[in-house]
Amino acid sequence: MRSYLNIVLTACILFIGLMTASAQATVSQPRAGAVGTWRLLGHTQAKFVADHDAIYVAGPYDYFRRLKFKVTDAPINMVRMIVRYDDGGAPENIDIRFNIPQGGESRIIDLKGGRRKLKSVEFWYDTQGVLNGRADVTLFGLK
Repeated sequence: MRSYLNIVLTACILFIGLMTASAQATVSQPRAGAVGTWRLLGHTQAKFVADHDAIYVAGPYDYFRRLKFKVTDAPINMVRMIVRYDDGGAPENIDIRFNIPQGGESRIIDLKGGRRKLKSVEFWYDTQGVLNGRADVTLFGLK
């Protein structure tokens, strides 16, 4: 009985450790492209154990005016995002609050100040349940 209790207690501690895991960080360097085209900025997978992730854009930093997300494999509810810029200025907090269905895209999100050099985009989300699987989230920027 005592060993069974130890096993259950150990499993609970491991589960709690997973639930408090920090956000996943993905580093990406945008691929070259013409002005006015969407460019891939990064990709991450939304986890059930975290409520936010970040995509870090590796330098040399480039100018972008708009952002959008594409979601595959499972739906996701995007709540908000924080955009950090290369110039070290104040981060931009954007409430987005919308559901993105599996295979869908977010609305286009305009950045304040026009063309800005991105450093990172951190986003908060709610997953749509364990049965739906993990959502693959891809971030695109418009030059």
